[in-house]
Amino acid sequence: MEISLLMIRSFKSMDRIFASVALFGTLVLATTLATGQMARKPSPSRSDGRAVSTDNTSQRFLPELHSREDFDQLARIYNAKTPYALPHLMFVIDRRDKDKIYYVNSQMFRFHQDFANAEYLSLKRGEDFFRDVYTNDRRRLIVGTIAWQEPVQKYTFEYWEGDLVTPEMISETYSTIKNTFFADIAFKPNSTRQEDISAKLKIPVVTPAEIQKNQEYLALNVAKGVGRFHVIDKLDDTVEIGYNEILVLKEVPLDLPPVAGIIVSQPTSPLSHINLLAKGWNIPNAYIKNANDLFRKMDGTWFEFETTLTDYKFSPCTKECLDTKAQIAPAIYGTDQFKSPPSDLKVTALSTLNVIRQKDSNIFGSKAANLGEIVHSRPQAFSVPPGFAIPFVYYPSS
Repeated sequence: MEISLLMIRSFKSMDRIFASVALFGTLVLATTLATGQMARKPSPSRSDGRAVSTDNTSQRFLPELHSREDFDQLARIYNAKTPYALPHLMFVIDRRDKDKIYYVNSQMFRFHQDFANAEYLSLKRGEDFFRDVYTNDRRRLIVGTIAWQEPVQKYTFEYWEGDLVTPEMISETYSTIKNTFFADIAFKPNSTRQEDISAKLKIPVVTPAEIQKNQEYLALNVAKGVGRFHVIDKLDDTVEIGYNEILVLKEVPLDLPPVAGIIVSQPTSPLSHINLLAKGWNIPNAYIKNANDLFRKMDGTWFEFETTLTDYKFSPCTKECLDTKAQIAPAIYGTDQFKSPPSDLKVTALSTLNVIRQKDSNIFGSKAANLGEIVHSRPQAFSVPPGFAIPFVYYPSS
């Protein structure tokens, strides 16, 4: 019970004030790419729709791939031994070394940063690695993934959907792979930006829509979850998201906080950053055609939601379901997931913001205490509307 109930609209003002402090932009994306992903990762040895590793080679990489056998010995596979199998491997191109390409043993290394550090191609980590590899238009390294797309019977190369790769880098990647790969290759854009800038390039392109043509459902992670459906037509920084929500989105965003489930209305790459996070969180995640319309009447209602390789199912979450949600979805509601902060339950009086200070956070919550500090500082550039906070003591009885 970290946040007190404030009967004011100051929350949004507070969020805007601290948005710049939190560097909610590049820093958030960088954190989720590096340190954020290191919590609750998908196991490379699981067979329940996750990456399967046979670890049949001790080689860290190969400089060329001459056959499907070469590809398979480095690739990891999602949904192995099913019609939805997706063999894929990472690649790294060193532009400083005459576009030398590394076809990475993706059973040995989970992320590009791990491999780049191991090979001393870069010693940067976290935000520094993110900026250098994904946003720098003069970057040394180009990183991406090659996958075998069974529905269209083609190999494709792709980048993270938030990668600010340039048209020149796409052409450079295509040329380098074409000269060192045993089969024809096509580019798969993972964002509108990537699709737009590749349209004028003279290279073969395969879009996610083509791969999932006429497909109305695709399990992106097989799991069972419990949560409140939250239908979001446009996701921006004004939308509040809770950990107990099953999000229904029109398209996959670049980043999300941990949630109880994800449903997207438009075709998406199983290798996208969000889908990899969903595997790590072990939550149900799926593409369902026209999901925003299908689930709109259920917006705000609690459901039990399950994805399988061939279908999905959901049912209203009754009292019995809510009482056992920790057993149904332990990764989200397990007893070890959340710890209550220290609380002073002796104070029973409501208090206005102008008398609340930081030391009162264990009575009214950190947000109320922070707002109180701002009011106390008497800022000149903006004002905080009058408000009050309810102490923690009343929550158990509410």
